[in-house]
Amino acid sequence: MVRWLGHATVVVDLDGTRIVTDPVLRRRVAHLRRDEAIGPPGAVNAILLSHLHYDHLDLPSLARIGIETPIVVPHGGRRTLRGFERVTEVVPGDRTTVDGLDVLAVDAVHDGRRRPVGPRVRAVGYILEGSRRIYFAGDTDLFDGMADLGPIDVALIPVWGWGPSVGAGHLDPDRAAQALALLKPRVAIPIHWGTYRVIGAKYTADPTPAEAFAVATLRLAPDVDVRVLPVGGSLEL
Repeated sequence: MVRWLGHATVVVDLDGTRIVTDPVLRRRVAHLRRDEAIGPPGAVNAILLSHLHYDHLDLPSLARIGIETPIVVPHGGRRTLRGFERVTEVVPGDRTTVDGLDVLAVDAVHDGRRRPVGPRVRAVGYILEGSRRIYFAGDTDLFDGMADLGPIDVALIPVWGWGPSVGAGHLDPDRAAQALALLKPRVAIPIHWGTYRVIGAKYTADPTPAEAFAVATLRLAPDVDVRVLPVGGSLEL
């Protein structure tokens, strides 16, 4: 099962192992706010962190899950996770195993450092390899190597961010659909949209980024089944 908790936080239950990606559970993080906080996702076998930005690596959220929970983080991220007991650093191409489930770190095109004075750390994505292959892109822009990541059963694809626009190193709905044309997954779930907003900002998108992504996919990757989930929504694998 795949359950989206908002932004880039996804709970993946695969072959008896529970993985959580980029858990950010609080209502307010830095200058961002969501409608309500999210409770911890229960017992977790491992946490995957794509990069060190505050809306992807939130120390209080990680502590709520448990300082003893294994964490996989891009190389150079360990110093940001002082106090957490089981931290594994990876670079693209590295493999690690979580309770029998293989985890492959892959490329991402994104400035993953923790500003303003944090370490310069390369962002990564991950592929979970078990009875299904599930790709978590983290934050990334398009890159040609996406075509070499398959076969992919489920792609967790960022389609926006938290403001009225997205900049370099991100995917918007059209570019996310272009990514699907390269990845060729069976199913795609849009993430990284519609959760956090700048405190005090008032803007809405019609259609939503996820809806625009679904429409663009019909044009650019019509064989992919797009499943738009609400926050807290799930998809059985």
